Amino acid sequence: MESKGLYGKKYIDVETRSVDINPPGFNDVIVKIHACGVCGTDINFLKQWTGQAMPLGHEIAAEVLEVGKGVKNIKPGDKVIVEDCSMCGICINCKNGKPDKCINMYNINGQPGMGQYMCLRYNSLIKFDGLDFSEASLTEPLSVSLNSVLNAEIPFNGSVAVLGCGPLGLMSAKIAKIHGASFVAVSELNTGSRLGKARVKLADKMGIDLVIDSSRENIEKIIKKKFPKGVDRVIVSSPPESIYDALKIIGYGGIITFYGLHFGGKNTINIDINNLIFQKISLRPFFAEPAINFNVSIELLKKGVIPAKEIITHTFEMQGAKNIFNSIIEGSEPVIKAVMILDS
Repeated sequence: MESKGLYGKKYIDVETRSVDINPPGFNDVIVKIHACGVCGTDINFLKQWTGQAMPLGHEIAAEVLEVGKGVKNIKPGDKVIVEDCSMCGICINCKNGKPDKCINMYNINGQPGMGQYMCLRYNSLIKFDGLDFSEASLTEPLSVSLNSVLNAEIPFNGSVAVLGCGPLGLMSAKIAKIHGASFVAVSELNTGSRLGKARVKLADKMGIDLVIDSSRENIEKIIKKKFPKGVDRVIVSSPPESIYDALKIIGYGGIITFYGLHFGGKNTINIDINNLIFQKISLRPFFAEPAINFNVSIELLKKGVIPAKEIITHTFEMQGAKNIFNSIIEGSEPVIKAVMILDS
């Protein structure tokens, strides 16, 4: 079976490659991809990555086509979410009750989620129903947002600032709100742009208390006016340099959780360690591998806690990928979340 998929690198250099998908092994499953979301990591590759072209897409909703002889829990026709990295269950960390620190993960083996077919191990798939494929493709990014909130250990009635108003930041803010925070603010780079206006409108619909325009407003001044001693928690979904703002607004004994990346050389910052020590501030990086809490994320989508249809503002087909990537990078269209649809 031949499968076409997308690969990309800096300067929005996108190419389509064809690979052969072998028949499923004993524990393998062949899936047909129906939807794959565009992640910030994909955009970072297309803006900043100068190495070999990278496979694009890992936010995948698919349908089972074939299963290996050893696969009993999944059958052809099942709708499934693909975990891009799955815990092994047998390494020392998995066996010691820390599967989130698995050191021997199963992954998608360099196969692009923005493609037609994949061959995967059975335990990398989670069955779902009650959602269409595009909605279901939000499972992976929602789990990132959910786990960032859990990593922050938000106190009940606590105050939270989320830096970055992209889909991950918006979902982190919403989850923080339902997880017990009494006040949640988000920062947006330019609330006057078409994209910024769309994000502000959605933030309001999602019950976020405040949107700060970080291009025109002083984040520290605005936060400190409401919380003179700083907020309890900061979640950084924007690039690493945003941690400077996080350090200005975090309160004594607070926690800063961060998962924003940069592949163009701006991944290093200078931090005053004395300040961290004296103010008892914790920095907690978060990396969404292996996949954790996908099932919870599916339920949140099914119940409408996270408004998938409003977050997904654009869908496109494989041949239109470069245009949508351009729109996202240039900000020429109000693209909150784009999802590739592969139904042919």
